[in-house]
Amino acid sequence: MSDRRTRAAWRRPQATPPASPPPKAEAPEPAGDRPSVVRASVYQEGREISSPTTLAETYRRLREHPGSMAWIGLHRPTEEELLSLAAEFDLHELAVEDAREAHQRPKLERYGDTLFVVLRAARYLDAQEEVDFGELHVFVGPDFLITVRHGAAPDLTAVRRRMEKDPELLALGPEAVLYAILDAVVDGYAPVVAGVQNDIDEIETEVFGGDPAVSRRIYELAREMVEFQRATRPLVAMLHALMAGFAKYGTDEELQRYLRDVADHVTHTSERVDGFRQALADILTVNATLVTQQQNAEMRALAEAGFEQNEEIKKISSWAAILFAPTLVGTIYGMNFDNMPELHWAGGYPFAVVLMAVVCTSLYVVFKKKDWL
Repeated sequence: MSDRRTRAAWRRPQATPPASPPPKAEAPEPAGDRPSVVRASVYQEGREISSPTTLAETYRRLREHPGSMAWIGLHRPTEEELLSLAAEFDLHELAVEDAREAHQRPKLERYGDTLFVVLRAARYLDAQEEVDFGELHVFVGPDFLITVRHGAAPDLTAVRRRMEKDPELLALGPEAVLYAILDAVVDGYAPVVAGVQNDIDEIETEVFGGDPAVSRRIYELAREMVEFQRATRPLVAMLHALMAGFAKYGTDEELQRYLRDVADHVTHTSERVDGFRQALADILTVNATLVTQQQNAEMRALAEAGFEQNEEIKKISSWAAILFAPTLVGTIYGMNFDNMPELHWAGGYPFAVVLMAVVCTSLYVVFKKKDWL
């Protein structure tokens, strides 16, 4: 299909403009320039013809050039800006509400001749060794494309630069830009997959190295993989839904190949994320087993140490009892009272010594039989 036919399928039918067209009512515009408008451009035949600085100027430039396309990039726009865009491009109120609230799951909705796409981008932060997620809302109409970005990812500047270097591709219209954005989001998953794979390798080393902090790291990475899975799984179904509409909406054959390639990549990424979740679950199980084994070994060592300590206490207590008997006898007869029995008995000393020996010997035999000595 030629570029002209593709663009015609994606633009509103326009009647031949009269010599003096009546001015169209201006859509409401928030007062003042807002930093949320990252960049707005108007393209015709794949080449930029205007770079407005405000939304109102963008609307005017688009109306002044029939057959052109507006590409408006926003970052965390205000409610007034979204209402201005909705009034100008007839955006559905539900889609505008989703774009304002953010925190949406990836999805694809069609409202008349406008597509509303929600994407979850991701990037890997090397310093923190964690995955950062961003949210992107895209409105695709017959002659406009609006991106509403919540978060640092993805970097749409590179997408715009790439499209501007290929006027033939950009001339295919908003649909081509949408596919380029999809490709950028999916390509951004590759560094994340590589970073997570490296983290899992490190975690495996830490698990078998006995690092006590590894359990927390496994848990945090597993939560990130749940979020990553929520970003990639719906995207597979979204791309297949777009591919199912190729014939109905007369999508250019080059764009069809482009989208199929993106679908292959996101399917591969989704499978890798599923594998990561399973691997982390297995690692967590192994770590729990190793921790349990370590705790059992420590408990066994404590039990053995307690047993050895008890044995020592038994020996000490036995000898203390043996030595206590003569000490008791000697203590009684060393009290120096005048009226004590057997104090002047001639056999008192031999009797006391023999008594001490008999008591000590008896105690020794008893403790020996109990294996305390």
